[in-house]
Amino acid sequence: MEEVIKIEGGHRLHGTVRISGSKNSTVALIPACVLGNAPITIYGVPNISDVKSLIVLLKELNVEVKQLDEETLYIDPTHMENVAMVSNAVSKLRASYYFMGALLGKYGHAQIQMPGGCYLGPRPIDLHLKGFEALGATITYEHGCYILHADELIGNRIFLDISSVGATINIMMAAVYAKGRTVIENAAREPEIIDIATLLNKMGAKIHGMGTSTLVIDGVEDLKGCSHEIIPDRIEAATYIIMAAAMADDMIIENIIPQHIEAILMKLEEIGIEMKVGPDFVEIFGNDKELRPAEILTKPYPGFATDVQQPFTTLLTRAKGQSIVTETIYTERFKHCNELNKMGADIDVRIPSGLINGPTKLSGTSVVATDLRCGAALVVAGLMADGVTEIHDVYHIDRGYDHLDEKLRSLGAVFWRETIE
Repeated sequence: MEEVIKIEGGHRLHGTVRISGSKNSTVALIPACVLGNAPITIYGVPNISDVKSLIVLLKELNVEVKQLDEETLYIDPTHMENVAMVSNAVSKLRASYYFMGALLGKYGHAQIQMPGGCYLGPRPIDLHLKGFEALGATITYEHGCYILHADELIGNRIFLDISSVGATINIMMAAVYAKGRTVIENAAREPEIIDIATLLNKMGAKIHGMGTSTLVIDGVEDLKGCSHEIIPDRIEAATYIIMAAAMADDMIIENIIPQHIEAILMKLEEIGIEMKVGPDFVEIFGNDKELRPAEILTKPYPGFATDVQQPFTTLLTRAKGQSIVTETIYTERFKHCNELNKMGADIDVRIPSGLINGPTKLSGTSVVATDLRCGAALVVAGLMADGVTEIHDVYHIDRGYDHLDEKLRSLGAVFWRETIE
């Protein structure tokens, strides 16, 4: 038995959609809460399966978790126990690795099995481990588990060979209790990092340089509780804006921070999408005219986000001529192209690039969501296609899109789920 998503394409979208709290912030904010010694309340938590997996992990650590309402989590680490993290929930999501930095920072010891998540080619955690070692930790790998230990963490100067979001956040979390000053150079600058640092500073950490490539962390002895509202999800925002560009007559995407998706908005204008950008919304004025082709190069923030590359590729099947998408972050992030070709796209993958020849008409068929953003690309394709598209392995999509079914149906999409043999 398997649950599939079905979409009847060709229906125009209209209305307003509200963007949820950031998935990529949430999956780091929740582990960051365990660094505190008092309760923390987080607002704007998206209803996604990754959050459910993180709650399971918190409970295994004897952290009290209460869902105060649909978007609010109360997390109390007062009676927390530093146990080995080896359950199935760890292998369900890659972000479970944030417990490495949090537990190492708080207790000087962490044991965690190799994290899971979407396979997007090699995504080593060497940079994380190198940072922990620079702070004084020893690391061993036994029976599929990382064991991190430090009698004392001491601040240090750490240069990241790649400006990795995960490594920046993980090292920052380990460093908040380290003795003295830690400087992370070539740090990632994503908005989610600023969000995590803001939470930690509210708890009493001393983190400076957020939003720049040099983060300075002065160690403290105690972190308290606080309340915090998560920033809007820029990837979800971009996904709905792309849906609107593909199929809307007039659609407003609200609760967004436009500066966070500037590179995407500029590309949409370049290919011929008409829009109005407000302080916290984007309105897309749809039409069926032919789009212009584009060249896209994914880059760390503030460049074109790798997470948006896949849904944007779907939109480019409507452009007249050849578009080129080059992936510089996860070079194997092209599995969606095989699925789009099944639907009638003409995409030639030559890693690290995909050549999209258009315009091509998409037709509904059976496809597989191989990862989270591939799933988003196929949802966009299903909305555009003639006939019914059937998407398999939908658990990937549910990892990152809050209330997808209700949001799309409220916009006029014909979208449902079925359980099949």
